[in-house]
Amino acid sequence: MSSFIIYPAIDIRDGKCVRLVQGDYNQETVYNDDPVQVALSWEKQGGTYVHLVDLDGAKAGHPVNDELIGRIASAVNVPVQVGGGLRTVADVERLLGLGVSRLIIGTAAIEDRAFTEEVLGRYGDKVAIGIDARNGYVATRGWLETSEVQAEVLAKELAAFGAETFIFTDISRDGMMQGPNVEAIVSLAKASGRTVIASGGVSVMDDLLRLSKHAEDGVGGAIVGKALYTGSIDLSEAVRAVNK
Repeated sequence: MSSFIIYPAIDIRDGKCVRLVQGDYNQETVYNDDPVQVALSWEKQGGTYVHLVDLDGAKAGHPVNDELIGRIASAVNVPVQVGGGLRTVADVERLLGLGVSRLIIGTAAIEDRAFTEEVLGRYGDKVAIGIDARNGYVATRGWLETSEVQAEVLAKELAAFGAETFIFTDISRDGMMQGPNVEAIVSLAKASGRTVIASGGVSVMDDLLRLSKHAEDGVGGAIVGKALYTGSIDLSEAVRAVNK
């Protein structure tokens, strides 16, 4: 039986826990002023992993919230994965040194292939590739730009260089509470032959159950954000449900 992990999300901007709609920095909701306490709450509710996004870093092109990320990683007893603005080997080494278990390379996977291949070769499963797609094409720079690279093509290429985990977001679904694009997620997993973590659009328990049914196809988990903050999904119940 393949495992399916729920990744409660903490998106950090200006030191606070926020959510954006479709990556739009002008459509922000602040949910909590203390991301460390939010992370501890997710762990207490049964979360076995915490997903952090440095939104300031994604926009700036380099990590911004290192100090806060380090405090979160130290506070919880579960692994933490982090994305947002990672562009250099020094960035990767610094965050791993803060206790982060896995780093997510997004924009650089398109714009700096040499860097991406180097960190995959050096750090292996400590690196996940974040593929954020708009109409099937990879978006970069905090979703502000769209490339001409197809998501499945990128995944196949990077799998050949050692990528073991992909985090796939259909931008059109993110923050909209419309449900994930299950077909696209499963297709990417099958095309790459690697584990894919679903992100964007998970709004009710049924979304998680539908995704978890594809664990054998390579769908290894789902990142859940807004639905946890609004209460439409209870983390402890969800963890129990997908592990039955």
